[in-house]
Amino acid sequence: MTNSPLELAGLRPRVDKALTVFLAGQRDRLLDIDPALAEVAATVTEFVLGGGKRLRPAFAYWGFRGAGGTDSDEAVAAVAALELVQASALIHDDLMDRSDTRRGVPSVHRRFEKLHAGEGWRGGSAGFGDCAAVLLGDLALVWSDELLHRSGMPPADLERARPVFDTMRTEVTVGQYLDVLTQATGDTSLERAGKVARFKAAKYTVERPLLLGAALAGAGPDVHAAYSAFGLPLGEAFQFRDDVLGVFGDPAQTGKPAGDDLREGKRTYLVASAFGALDEAGRAELDAALGDPGLDDAGVQRLRTVIRDSGALAATEARIDELMAGSLAALAAAPIDEEARDVLRRLADAATRRTV
Repeated sequence: MTNSPLELAGLRPRVDKALTVFLAGQRDRLLDIDPALAEVAATVTEFVLGGGKRLRPAFAYWGFRGAGGTDSDEAVAAVAALELVQASALIHDDLMDRSDTRRGVPSVHRRFEKLHAGEGWRGGSAGFGDCAAVLLGDLALVWSDELLHRSGMPPADLERARPVFDTMRTEVTVGQYLDVLTQATGDTSLERAGKVARFKAAKYTVERPLLLGAALAGAGPDVHAAYSAFGLPLGEAFQFRDDVLGVFGDPAQTGKPAGDDLREGKRTYLVASAFGALDEAGRAELDAALGDPGLDDAGVQRLRTVIRDSGALAATEARIDELMAGSLAALAAAPIDEEARDVLRRLADAATRRTV
């Protein structure tokens, strides 16, 4: 048996199977409309099936099991819908950040930009790629709803899950906007950085998937409250780990160029901590280089040193530990199935101790 909590109950291959079957059906629908949509179907399929930890379906599935839900392929298909929400967010995120790659391959907007240029079509290749990425991200979000409601779960279960699913998709969308707004305004406060992390990632990575599972299982308010107390701080710790990797991660493991978050001008908790700790000269140096798309490797290394020497890296790691302590205490007290509690504890560790 694998040691990874993501593989327990055969979950990852079962999620991938549900996604494969669903996406094959969607491909047929698109080709019935027009053969030109073959590239759209292929791109979404490759993006969804080509990588990802399947962390969100895992939290939803074990949240469902912890709340008394019975394992079934229908339940797995329902939680697999979260991967399409994730695909939508990543496709749009790469476009907004002007990222060239995702998981070591061209991002969606770059893929369609290259297609346009290679075919010699009219108009600008970059603009075509941008439009395609907007629409494919939207399509993935539409399909997430369709997969959930075609999962085969009983209508009453889906009716309970609907408000959670709707709230989650609203939160991640406005969280993305707050992230863009924060970069534009240059807000460096910890309060703003924490709010962006909470709504852009924390809630839809852990808390809402857990609550989706609880709703599908028909859990009571005590379980919902326990899952929020466990999931929200864990989700924030997950995002802060992502922030650290965005600056200090190894590109060979993350699949993205070193220092991309610095070039994109991300006002993360890590960066906000550095601004709060630096003197005037240090803040000016950080502010001048942050968001420079032409920042070279030497510039990235310099900003890494500035951030580390400010104490921000240590402070962020300490905050991750603090959030994890509160999260695990809530999990220990949660009125849920013991097997699920153990798996959720292991998932929490996997989410915050990762290197990718």
